[in-house]
Amino acid sequence: MEMISNEEKVTRALLVSVDTGDYDAEASLDELHELVKSAGAEPVIALTQKLPRIESGTYVGTGKLQEIAALCREQEIDLIVADGELSPTQIKNIESVADVRVIDRTTLILDIFALRARSKEGKLQVELAQLKYLLPRLTGKGVEMSRLGGGIGTRGPGETKIETDRRHIRRRMETLKEELAEVEKHRQMLRRRREKDGVITCAIVGYTNAGKSTLMNTLTDAGVLAQDKLFATLDPTSRALRLPGGVSVMLIDTVGFVRRLPHHLVEAFRSTLEEAAQSDIIINLCDASDEEARVHLQVTRDLLDSLGCGDTPVLTVLNKCDLLDGSPAAQDFNTFIRISAKTGAGIDRLLEAIEANLPVRMKRVRLMVPFSEAGCISDIRSSGTLLHEEYTAEGIAVEAVVDEILYARVRKYAAEE
Repeated sequence: MEMISNEEKVTRALLVSVDTGDYDAEASLDELHELVKSAGAEPVIALTQKLPRIESGTYVGTGKLQEIAALCREQEIDLIVADGELSPTQIKNIESVADVRVIDRTTLILDIFALRARSKEGKLQVELAQLKYLLPRLTGKGVEMSRLGGGIGTRGPGETKIETDRRHIRRRMETLKEELAEVEKHRQMLRRRREKDGVITCAIVGYTNAGKSTLMNTLTDAGVLAQDKLFATLDPTSRALRLPGGVSVMLIDTVGFVRRLPHHLVEAFRSTLEEAAQSDIIINLCDASDEEARVHLQVTRDLLDSLGCGDTPVLTVLNKCDLLDGSPAAQDFNTFIRISAKTGAGIDRLLEAIEANLPVRMKRVRLMVPFSEAGCISDIRSSGTLLHEEYTAEGIAVEAVVDEILYARVRKYAAEE
């Protein structure tokens, strides 16, 4: 008989939520279900208890806690995941009754981020966010909080083990902040170079699993990981996109958003999200087939507002419209740009919308530049987009995309007005 090792065994999780009426508990629990699956566990049972307020000692009521403990024994549950932030006392009390490891929503999200981080910056940001969350939860002497135990909620981006001593954690946090400051300095240098070179940036933002990476691949053949998992993309990816009019823009894929994303987690990833905040155009991508589509759009808008994106053109783009099949939602979404990144439907309209919202008006021109004025072609290369150049008997035949300022300087060479 073949034995299954501990590493191969799938973690069986029980999900628990307390509905106090402060938010849509059912939708949040559905999202938690997907988060648990993305972390590699199997959501077996989901329980909700309506209470006027969270129980300070046990999160749920004592009767519900006994029910949870019984279900854990009957269903061989390995992990309890609470759809909220738990205090150290709540975790300790639930674990003592249920005899099963307990984590909360924030720990789960951090774990998925740790699993998905690939770049140096992503790993540093994950570890800093984990330590920020861990520090106030260190209670008592000799509490073992290392990752050596393994499993969901204990993963980290590097080999550094989480220490229990507050002084060591604070020291590590300072080191991480210094390293992130160096990475951010490099990012700002690249951003300034793009601005100096007149590179126009367009960021794809939106709720996690909306199809951002698939759209990126469709538009640029970027080869970005595209999976049906939450937070499949954690690190920003940049690729050049040539628009139909000839203008090139830098397309940026960013980490997805979720509702009730912990504030300190947003802060930890602020430098990554600023790629979106400082872009010239933002594509707010949403899965139109999701029942919570409008809520997802609002979550993204709120986060963009918090990042100070109020003056940036935002294109609301509904993806996966091939799955709507003429439903009422399909009619309801007619005012937005509708596409299917998978089939390519609607991509032409999206590209037109990007062109219409470029920060400067661009003009495609054909010029016949005299040999004596060949220097202006260098200006086109640096400030515009040179599409074609050919030396003829009459001069240099040029096809280019230029802004209004550059056009005013070269229009005298226009082959046709």
